[in-house]
Amino acid sequence: MNFQEKLDNIVKKNNSLVCVGLDQGELEFNQKIIDQTHDLVCAYKPNFAFYEALGSKGWENLQKTVDYLRAKYPEVITIADAKRADIGNTNNGYVTAIFDELKFDAVTVNPYFGREALQLFLDQKDKGIILLCKTSNPGSGEFQDFVWEKVATNVAKNWNKNNNCLLVVGATYPEELAQIRKIVGEMTLLVPGIGTQGGDVAKTVKAGLNSTKAGMIINSSRGIIFSANSRAEALKLRDEINKYR
Repeated sequence: MNFQEKLDNIVKKNNSLVCVGLDQGELEFNQKIIDQTHDLVCAYKPNFAFYEALGSKGWENLQKTVDYLRAKYPEVITIADAKRADIGNTNNGYVTAIFDELKFDAVTVNPYFGREALQLFLDQKDKGIILLCKTSNPGSGEFQDFVWEKVATNVAKNWNKNNNCLLVVGATYPEELAQIRKIVGEMTLLVPGIGTQGGDVAKTVKAGLNSTKAGMIINSSRGIIFSANSRAEALKLRDEINKYR
């Protein structure tokens, strides 16, 4: 089963486009969040920075978090929010670490090096390769406003030969999200920026859905994992998203 097939299955099973960002590095905390929300989401997305900050213990916790998901809830997608990219030889190390050792289903990648350098990622036919396009942060336009349309066009037309490419497009930019949807057709989009960052659910869903009323992985991190009731917040977000599907 390839990445898109696995994603489609869990979206249908859980009736959910929600991704929970596991943006802290403690194993028991992650396990609690996962157990409370696994039937309400389509994906989990550990951000590597929070694990790297803890040194070797953080890496151990990251591995054990993914192992826990694979053992208990193998149908749920795992996304390595690592934003990796380099020249080809170095990328071989990243590919081995993320897919062979940690066994993630997908990884976030910076497209700035170009297709030639990133071909090792793109060749992973059964994995999701999620390329930064228009990120959710307020200052993203400094450079991205000059290139996001080019990134979307090139990835859709030239990079996605294995049907395993996705784009990161922030919920904080619904107009750009709608334009990118028109460029990339049915391609799945990873959409951060809902919740603490201020993205509007209704505008985001209406701008980003594809023709199947899916095609989005909508991430929330702090708004779910640090809430008083993570399950209630995940359910609330799932139902709010579904209201506009």
